[in-house]
Amino acid sequence: MLRLITTSLCLRCQYVTAPPFSSRPCTTVSSEENQQTVKALYELSVDIQKVRKLKGWVLNQSPAYTQEVADLLNDMGASGVIISRILAVHPEAVLCHPEHMKAQRDLWMTVCPNLRELVGIIEKFPASFFTSSSHHHNQRTNIVYFQSLNLNKRIITKLMASAPQSFSRPVEQNEVMICTLQQAYRELGGEEANLKIWLQKLLSQNPFVLLKPPEVLRKNLLFLRDKGFSTAQLLRLLSKLRGFVTELNPDSMHRTLAYSQETMGCSEEGLRNIVLECPALLYYPEAILAERFDGLLSAGISMSQIMETPTVLELTTQIVSYRIQRLKAHGYDVRTGSLEVLNGTKKDFEMSYGKLQLRRERPLFNPVAPLKGDD
Repeated sequence: MLRLITTSLCLRCQYVTAPPFSSRPCTTVSSEENQQTVKALYELSVDIQKVRKLKGWVLNQSPAYTQEVADLLNDMGASGVIISRILAVHPEAVLCHPEHMKAQRDLWMTVCPNLRELVGIIEKFPASFFTSSSHHHNQRTNIVYFQSLNLNKRIITKLMASAPQSFSRPVEQNEVMICTLQQAYRELGGEEANLKIWLQKLLSQNPFVLLKPPEVLRKNLLFLRDKGFSTAQLLRLLSKLRGFVTELNPDSMHRTLAYSQETMGCSEEGLRNIVLECPALLYYPEAILAERFDGLLSAGISMSQIMETPTVLELTTQIVSYRIQRLKAHGYDVRTGSLEVLNGTKKDFEMSYGKLQLRRERPLFNPVAPLKGDD
């Protein structure tokens, strides 16, 4: 799975360790802490020890705009607690010039006019907001481009927050990937009327798809076509994989599919049907699949059950074991019942578990039936 890693792109804020002098021409680096910065952070209730431990180099920079950052966030509606939390996690924010911060606020408000929501985004993705002024032009042109696609503002905001690199680079690079995705959708038989919705969903669920080379998508689709998947099935896979198809490569998919087919003893057509039910099968390494197959089989689950409900392979061995034990306590034997009850998120499982518990505790008599009285 993808990890959503946000990194600061600010030229004044892009290093976790103290950057060399040459990369920070607008600041003075001292071997001693900037006491004004330390005092200002302390007055804002920021955990100074945490800053020293993780990003102590920030405290050595001059000039710093600690109070200006706090005032900007406060004017946007951020509480003192939120401000201190943001600066503790991303102290580099104090090194960004006030004028650039105001420009960033105005830019972000073009796609997220609700200040309360914007503060929430900054709290969660501070590195995406406090970026370099050199990226401002690219950010603006990318916003205009995505707006021209009639994408929902929330989708654009999510892209800017969770995948800021895609907005800091030239718009032409995003145009190429978007056109590749649109072309693939059309060539696979997707309906034009649903293109925007399909694209929005894909970008929302995997914002980092924009950062992948378009050639990867084409190669992977050609590989899957050679494996016998029809155009309709490929479109289904592309949609269900939510862009993860760009994380794959033909070699890894070949090994995974060969291992899965040998382990389950199914035909190529049978394997394709299983993959359509559980596309995640394409990107799990052989070692992970081996562990999960072994875990299920050691619990008494048959291979035919796994093939009927392959999505159970998406669960870790630990989660499967835990859920089996909870179900067993309520008299449900997964060895003879459906594996569907094991599937889904924690919330999904708790709902299924609750239904089994209710069924077990339900009284034998009909509570709405009239009671017989004495004659």
